[in-house]
Amino acid sequence: MPPSPSIRPLGSAPPLRDRGDACPGALRLHAAADGLLARVRVPAGDLTVRQATALADAAEQLGDGFLSLTSRGNVELRGLPDGCDGRLAGLLGDAGLLPSARHERIRNILASPLAGLDRHTPADVRWWARRLDALLCASESATALSGRFLFVLDDGRGDVAALGGDVSLVAEPEGAGECTDGDGGTALLRVGDDPAALRIAGPDAPRAALAAAEAFLTAAEASGTGAWRVRELPQEHALTARDVAGALRAAGISAAHVPDGARPFTTTTGPPTPHPNPDPAAGPTTTYPNPTADPAAGPAPGVVEGADGRHALAVLAPLGRLSTAQWRLLTATAAQHGSGELRLTPWRGVVLPGLPAAAAAGRLAALSAAGLITDPSSPWHRLGACTGRPGCAKSRTDVRADLAQAVAAGAPVPGGSPAPVPGAPVYWSGCERRCGHPHGTWVDVLATADGYQVSVVRPDASPATQETRPQ
Repeated sequence: MPPSPSIRPLGSAPPLRDRGDACPGALRLHAAADGLLARVRVPAGDLTVRQATALADAAEQLGDGFLSLTSRGNVELRGLPDGCDGRLAGLLGDAGLLPSARHERIRNILASPLAGLDRHTPADVRWWARRLDALLCASESATALSGRFLFVLDDGRGDVAALGGDVSLVAEPEGAGECTDGDGGTALLRVGDDPAALRIAGPDAPRAALAAAEAFLTAAEASGTGAWRVRELPQEHALTARDVAGALRAAGISAAHVPDGARPFTTTTGPPTPHPNPDPAAGPTTTYPNPTADPAAGPAPGVVEGADGRHALAVLAPLGRLSTAQWRLLTATAAQHGSGELRLTPWRGVVLPGLPAAAAAGRLAALSAAGLITDPSSPWHRLGACTGRPGCAKSRTDVRADLAQAVAAGAPVPGGSPAPVPGAPVYWSGCERRCGHPHGTWVDVLATADGYQVSVVRPDASPATQETRPQ
């Protein structure tokens, strides 16, 4: 099996970029096989009800009637017609989804979806995300970042910290409870894969993240490689925490070097606890003492107990695809029963905060009836696929239809075989690009000219180095 361009084996030469990246945006549309595609950046996955409604309107009025959630917590609209650019920009701009036309593709910010919502991680890094987004949109130099450069803001549980950020901020446990308004606590800043980190004051975190990105741009220019991401820098121009420390000093930001910040977070784990449902007609429910007991898996679907007596609902979209009817139901639930906000997750899910405890189970049942994944035992949980045919001309087959047949047969991989790594995400791809694949350890189901091949991808190796079996 040939290696994926996006999963480079260790020690291989970094790519030489002789052009800017072609990553689509809301204003730069991509011509796909099923029409034009728009990718709307949603920093930290935060949407108001008004913004969510605008996205549904755009999907209905201009697109194919569906919304796709990406592995960076953004939204894609597909099936858009030629000449729709102005109308789409108007719908999104009126809702506040395009604060800066020049920066719209670089607003790639992931944040822990349950930050401030559950009982075990009170750090609220959402303030960092909002401030960083504002700083990005005000920065002239930031316009040189590629549409693939990624900022990651982790509240200390280690969920998004594992998703391959170029610049990562992780709230430290000692100061977690002081970070709610962005006026206290400390954070560890990392760049790329450098195991070292820099300890900075919480209020300085957004400025420090921007300074680190600007340090990357300086290193990329010096390298002459046109690198889009920190990991693409050649070794002689690699960006390290010590390099960034100099940039922070120049910006007036104090930083302390932490030699080993490779895993600067702690995770509270515990088994799920069943609870009686206050609405017997809705069926049983389960809440989790820490819905990210496996941090890289993201919030488990279900009810999330909050520290303030309010609950949140975590749901997943099958294969990351939502009809406008499902989307509008989520939006109505947020407006009528929740806090009026939706949080999109990089695991192609949605979190609805702020529901009264008495209403949570019934609302979850309604979302389940609408076809959303609300239970970790769902056969669709932790299954994913690229767009495949007919939406992507590069795909060898309709991978989503093939995956649906495999699920109906009771197995997540072709041929009725069990997953080679129980509990790991299984991802089906129509070609070697493996668009949208998971991070960490995952099961790779790749369509080839001779059928599907299955392999296990681990963080320290490419698919080419793993055991492979044809199907």
